[in-house]
Amino acid sequence: MSTDAAEGQEPGAAAERVAAGRQSERPLRVALLSYRSKPHCGGQGIYLRHVSRELAALGHHVEVFSGQPYPELEPGPVLRKLPSLDLYRDEDPFRTPGLREYRDWIDVLEVATMWTGAFPEPRTFGIRAVRALRQRVADFDVVHDNQVLASGMLHIAQMLPLVTSIHHPISVDRRIELTAARGVSRLSKWRWYSFVRMQARVARNAGPIMTGSESSRADILRDFGVAPENVHVVPLGVDTRLFHPRPEPRVPGRIVAVASADSPVKGVATLLRAYAKLITERDAELTLVSKLTPDGPTDKLLGDLGLGTRVRFVSGISDEDLAALLASAEVAVVPSLYEGFSLPAVEHMASGTPLVASRTGALPEVVDDAAVLVKPGDPEELAAALRGLLGSPSERARLSAAALERVAERFAWTAVAKATVAQYRLAIAARAGTRAGGAGTAPC
Repeated sequence: MSTDAAEGQEPGAAAERVAAGRQSERPLRVALLSYRSKPHCGGQGIYLRHVSRELAALGHHVEVFSGQPYPELEPGPVLRKLPSLDLYRDEDPFRTPGLREYRDWIDVLEVATMWTGAFPEPRTFGIRAVRALRQRVADFDVVHDNQVLASGMLHIAQMLPLVTSIHHPISVDRRIELTAARGVSRLSKWRWYSFVRMQARVARNAGPIMTGSESSRADILRDFGVAPENVHVVPLGVDTRLFHPRPEPRVPGRIVAVASADSPVKGVATLLRAYAKLITERDAELTLVSKLTPDGPTDKLLGDLGLGTRVRFVSGISDEDLAALLASAEVAVVPSLYEGFSLPAVEHMASGTPLVASRTGALPEVVDDAAVLVKPGDPEELAAALRGLLGSPSERARLSAAALERVAERFAWTAVAKATVAQYRLAIAARAGTRAGGAGTAPC
């Protein structure tokens, strides 16, 4: 009698266990997809750079497929460019391409969708990704979708195991922006965010999902209707090689924030109103790491508040300069109306910079007791918190120590990569099990 039979198991079960053990140890071949990967702002691009580096450092082969703006990858992963028409480039947004730029019908779809007021990049990137991966199915073990959530991902899931990262559901951004918009602007916002319906449908059908916080998980379950067992929390990390306290003294009165200036969800308007009140009572300087749009909502608010030359905007700086700036401030602010995680919050904490953050979304979960929490959208409460911290060296020292301790305990990119690989292996095993089950029930 065989050992398998003696143990009451089907013949071949031992061999399957050995094969599964080998699978759990061998390096994986990963296709990491991101429709845009802005390297210095925006969570998707920052996440992509760090997780791809750490996956490669663990010994896995990683190929990053991205449209513009392309990521700045560190040594290890390989970049495979899937160029769009780059219709939203910073220097020429909503541009009309010349006839010679069109390469195929996907480009025509991209421009036509933009002309109707919708955002085409996730859908058209998904089509290009299907075309690229269809020729290379044998080259990969798993595909990781970095919040593309396009219909093409469902086709890819038929070819290879698929794991999806949703940093937070864009439905929340849509809800906040629609609340802030009026008249024709409200209609245009509704059309722009029409891709969210596609994302919800794909999220429900694509397979396992990773997100960075319990708060974001709850939003995904509520807004996208995903089965609870399919959504797994994998906290994000911070690059402590860059973001750490410096020996140089901090600049007295300096406040710093990293936020998209004209996105209502980031709360910059609240911060500017709080700062305008603060400087009537004490000296302080505000630096915003953001690109200011001339004549945009934030530019107009600066004029209305008389802050035209009092706020410094910084954009396009290197990672090293950004880290030095964050570590030079006496106080940092995350004034968002919502955050599904907030990498800037963790970067401020890793810099040892005392933090004031909104009591919303995942921020209380991320910062715990290592920040002062204020009501989102309330400039009076934010101004009071800033005034209190700037006037209390002992409270700043306490928050700095608490932040550094929390970062050391919870937020490291190596841990993120290991947890991500565990999700890859579960997806691969689930697909193998589905195929084995299907083979077992097939007719003779």
